[in-house]
Amino acid sequence: MIRFFNEDVTYKLPQKQATRQWLKQQAEGEGYAVGDLNYIFCSDQYVLQVNRDYLQHDYYTDIITFDQSEDEGKIEGDIFISVERVADNARQMGASAEQEMRRVLAHGLLHLCGYGDKTDEEVTQMRAKEDKWLENWKL
Repeated sequence: MIRFFNEDVTYKLPQKQATRQWLKQQAEGEGYAVGDLNYIFCSDQYVLQVNRDYLQHDYYTDIITFDQSEDEGKIEGDIFISVERVADNARQMGASAEQEMRRVLAHGLLHLCGYGDKTDEEVTQMRAKEDKWLENWKL
């Protein structure tokens, strides 16, 4: 089950049910079933504190993904998303806030599918997957 929560912000994800279905279909296309998957929308400060407390990183980021999968082929985890950082990134990239949020939702799930973003090659592959998934978004 894919769930959406607000931590210290009020964010209303547009088209929640369609988004759940889209994420589930994309994961299945990668060969994974979706178990318990929690997206937590929060502020820059909240994500920064999570980054400090759990990853020993002292910087802002738009997303932090914690993989809690235990069964082969089944995705489970918690994904923290800074609503502020996503909105700022959207402005910088000339994208709508909704489009950028959808990209970040996909990004977190792609991490759980085993895709990284530490090297230039991984970033290129991650962006290509995000773009492909975004093309599959249907209202």
